[in-house]
Amino acid sequence: MRVAVWIAVMLAAPTSAWASSGREADAMSAAFGNTVVSYYADGNWVKHWFDRDGAYSALFSDGRRLTARWAREGDKVCLNGIRPRMILSRFCTPLVDASVGESWPGRDPLGRRVRNELIAGR
Repeated sequence: MRVAVWIAVMLAAPTSAWASSGREADAMSAAFGNTVVSYYADGNWVKHWFDRDGAYSALFSDGRRLTARWAREGDKVCLNGIRPRMILSRFCTPLVDASVGESWPGRDPLGRRVRNELIAGR
């Protein structure tokens, strides 16, 4: 079954945080229990984890970590409450229809190109 998943490579700062509703969680179900990986042309990567309760966390290849809250807003998913504070106050990205094993092109919050992949497990 294909469901909407998304990628958000975060280098951002917090605003308000909120929990997701059940409807939002259903659209993200492919991401729960799995990992979205963003690959950069220079060899760096970011691993993204989304939880049903609206929690988000990321691990960068250099060891940095981020946490936030995710919520669906129409055809986009947005991150807020990002820790630690950094550059942007909020980041939203379109939902992407993907299944485990699929990849798709994208851009990070700074506009850099990435190749995203949904991989099984955490």
